Amino acid sequence: MQRETYKQKGNDMSTATLNGLRDYLYDTLSPANLIWLGKQLTEYGYMQEKPQKPYTKEELKARIELSERQFAEGKYQDFDEAMDELEEEFAEDEKVLEMSEASRAFVGRASCYVQKLCDERLE
Repeated sequence: MQRETYKQKGNDMSTATLNGLRDYLYDTLSPANLIWLGKQLTEYGYMQEKPQKPYTKEELKARIELSERQFAEGKYQDFDEAMDELEEEFAEDEKVLEMSEASRAFVGRASCYVQKLCDERLE
């Protein structure tokens, strides 16, 4: 299974990295600043988003024909296969979440250590 990534303008950040950044901001910014930042990011995202055009009838028919042909050839997933794939995906997401929580804990400990060093130097 391929890891989920964020790709735009040459960026390639893993979901774990983005979750770590998000968690860092949660721990650092006030609720008011988080709300402001969220609005700014949302507006920026909408400006970058390209509107999707609806499918034409021909495109829809082609998609249906392809699906029917694949079904006739036996190229489909039954319910159990689809559920197994989802369970694997959820298990991978759970691992990424655990890694993100460990990263956040490490960043928190490192921040405390740096703050302690700064305080000691100022004394």
